[in-house]
Amino acid sequence: MNGSLSEHKAGKRRFTLYLPPSYSPGSRAFPAVYVQDGSSLFQDQIELLESAFQQRRLPELVLIGIDPENRLNEYTPWPAASLSDRFPDFGGMGYHYLSDITNQFIPLIEENWNVTREPQSRGMIGASLGGLISMFALLKYPSVFGKIGSISGSYWYENAPETVHLSSLKPGTSRIFMSVGSDEGREKQSIQRNMLQNTKQVHQSLKEKGFTEEQLCLSIEKGAVHHRKYFCKQFIIALKWLYGKNRSTL
Repeated sequence: MNGSLSEHKAGKRRFTLYLPPSYSPGSRAFPAVYVQDGSSLFQDQIELLESAFQQRRLPELVLIGIDPENRLNEYTPWPAASLSDRFPDFGGMGYHYLSDITNQFIPLIEENWNVTREPQSRGMIGASLGGLISMFALLKYPSVFGKIGSISGSYWYENAPETVHLSSLKPGTSRIFMSVGSDEGREKQSIQRNMLQNTKQVHQSLKEKGFTEEQLCLSIEKGAVHHRKYFCKQFIIALKWLYGKNRSTL
């Protein structure tokens, strides 16, 4: 690894910072990608990422892996009942979380590190519930985030597809990458069995809002289930599509 990976704290919030090989405080500013669930999506992917930088398939990026304080609360847009007795109910503090990230956390990053402040290069990406809240970041703050990665987003969540459908989101200059495994939810007895169907529904709603093929991508990975192994693979594909030179193709 030629870039650097380091742990930091901003207020109570912990985060992992990845700075690419060419990063320096005095160089040109780098696009920043805010990643849910800490560094879990990229800590094992640095070699692949830096190989893409080297081959010029991807511009060098700064990655900020934000640790959740409580993901079942912070990554859910409104309260909902738990799907299992083994877990607590979903807290539904997502809009509070997004407000904190947008109004407190991002300004702190932009003051202390050399990243661009242009919305079109500012990314938000996550997997599972992290993918759900990343999409809601665009619904809530469309002028702040220009690139959204929703990897296996939890669109089974109560009223999530309907909320996207009924939102007043306009395409503007934003770009959205969505992915889902063809076998996600297949074994579930709960509403999670609707994972694939609901993801397609959200994708269709965005198309109806005017998002073009250049602005919106849905990757359905054949045989993939809801597992971090597939999330990490799709993370690199998402970055290449959102930021890469040949970004209209996978």
